[in-house]
Amino acid sequence: MRFEGTDAYVAEKDLTVAVNAAITLERPLLVKGEPGTGKTELAKQVAAALDLDLLEWHVKSTTKAQQGLYEYDAVSRLRDSQLGDERFNDVRNYIRRGKLWEAFTAENRVVLLIDEIDKADIEFPNDLLQELDKMEFYVYETGETVRAKQRPIVIITSNNEKELPDAFLRRCFFHYIKFPEAETLMRIVDVHYPGIKQDLVRAALTQFYEIREVTGLKKKPSTSEALDWIRLLVSDDVSPADLRGNATNALPKLHGALLKNEQDVHLFERLAFMARRNGG
Repeated sequence: MRFEGTDAYVAEKDLTVAVNAAITLERPLLVKGEPGTGKTELAKQVAAALDLDLLEWHVKSTTKAQQGLYEYDAVSRLRDSQLGDERFNDVRNYIRRGKLWEAFTAENRVVLLIDEIDKADIEFPNDLLQELDKMEFYVYETGETVRAKQRPIVIITSNNEKELPDAFLRRCFFHYIKFPEAETLMRIVDVHYPGIKQDLVRAALTQFYEIREVTGLKKKPSTSEALDWIRLLVSDDVSPADLRGNATNALPKLHGALLKNEQDVHLFERLAFMARRNGG
């Protein structure tokens, strides 16, 4: 069982090595990188390439680790007991299975995505250590132990919003998805938009990387934003010459696809003003 990428996902060799190493070691793969570099999509493509089902657990700031195992609805059980509902007699009626429970009890091996783990409380990763290590957990309400029928392929993503505990990191295989170089990004564009005019792509990516290198930029545009921008350029039939002429004396064309806050828009407005004043 090896991942080599898919027709819909351009995976660099070091990324495929990381995925296969995590599968071999039977450890979670912790993937970090800038937003929009394909971390979440990686799990989907691994599942597709290996013909496995995908379970997705999208972590929020309010998410607790226990929710990944199960949740016991004591309030509903109390209400049903007061109403004389027969469901009250079986506590299992009030236990809602989480994504880890689903992954552990699936008939076939699955890919489990724990997405943006760094959004949650700092204790969240530590609270999952034993379950991800031993691939089992205890259900206190029923007295049963849930064990994985087969170990899922666990892919965990992080945007580096907060540091993760060392004890958690020790149990993971780590990979950082670096921002793709121009040649790789051209391949990604070709995958998403086959047959696109290459001269437009080259002009667009030249300007795109120039934008990313501007000093003082609060949020650098990502891979996904580059794809959106190029799609709009094609839709509006923008010529490569228009892009080259626009690069130094005005905001980038359709800049709303690339610049996502007013600070960066104002930065480019100032740069454009200075370029025009200096005869650029």
